[in-house]
Amino acid sequence: MVLPLALTLALTLALSQAALAADDFSVIDANTRSVDGSILLSAEIDYGFSERALEALENGVPLTILVHLQVREQGAWIWDESLVDQRLHYRIRYKPLSERYLVSRLPGEEGGRTFVTRQAAIAALGDLDDLYLISEKRLDPQQAYELHLRASLDIEELPLPLRPMAYLRSGWKQSTGWTKWPLKKWPLQP
Repeated sequence: MVLPLALTLALTLALSQAALAADDFSVIDANTRSVDGSILLSAEIDYGFSERALEALENGVPLTILVHLQVREQGAWIWDESLVDQRLHYRIRYKPLSERYLVSRLPGEEGGRTFVTRQAAIAALGDLDDLYLISEKRLDPQQAYELHLRASLDIEELPLPLRPMAYLRSGWKQSTGWTKWPLKKWPLQP
């Protein structure tokens, strides 16, 4: 009698952990290219919002994403200064009157793009195209560099009544964690 109960509990725990893992953020790809002496970043981030976050979005609560970018020397210690330390804010919100989703880069929402479906809006939120990172002149050609990237749901931007719940419940603490990508050297050698 105890064995089936223990097996049921273990299976329930395993399934709930798998469901939690499915609702998370991950960096799919990040690459850089040189354009007119500047290094630009393009990245694809998969935002697997939790059910709580999606429910809030559907009820008119805007969700803000913080994308943190750093360019560092390869093998640098945590206390070593970054060449680039940039924080970008993006917002997705549902507009019930027009039944559309708006994705924009903050500050301001002018220039944002609208989408008919939530799925299309979330996919667009995850596409970062040609973001300026750094001038090639600041990079030592003899040194290897890495791009460090993290995207997370910014709990501080939620409406004040939701914040205590967001701090206490795991469905709101969503992040890619830090990912590292090599920064290509320019000019590229054949």
